[in-house]
Amino acid sequence: MNWLVERVCVALLVLLVLDVWLGVLVRYAIPLPLTFTEELARYLMIWMALLAVSSGIAYREHIGVAFLFERLPASARRWLAVAFDVVGFAFFFALFWYGLGFAERGMSRFSMIYGMPKGYAFAGVPLAAAVACVQLALMGVHDFFAREELDRIAAATPDPRVR
Repeated sequence: MNWLVERVCVALLVLLVLDVWLGVLVRYAIPLPLTFTEELARYLMIWMALLAVSSGIAYREHIGVAFLFERLPASARRWLAVAFDVVGFAFFFALFWYGLGFAERGMSRFSMIYGMPKGYAFAGVPLAAAVACVQLALMGVHDFFAREELDRIAAATPDPRVR
């Protein structure tokens, strides 16, 4: 799943860079009346940032969590990881649930340039939250089974400090 999310984020980033370059060109070099570039850049950046959250979850890269984990014993890390996963899942599920209403209400508001319902842009919130929930669940299952494997390997491997 993370493989797909990463490719979507890269595609959105490429579109964002091209859009910003086009915006700079039509503003300063080529006098064309293209007004859509700023609004498109805003929506692309929001979608990309929201979807990238699940990649951070997949790699367990959160500076606050890593900072705290490194200072705890291994037994406390396991329970703290489970607690963070449960709290994270609850947060992202609430964001998904309320994001659905947010996107639905956005269907009655229209963007300035495109004239499209803002609900399409707002749909990134519940979509990214749902992907984050799935990613947290998958990482929890992975960690559960990988932890047993890591414990078995650690028990079979002699400690190099004991020599």
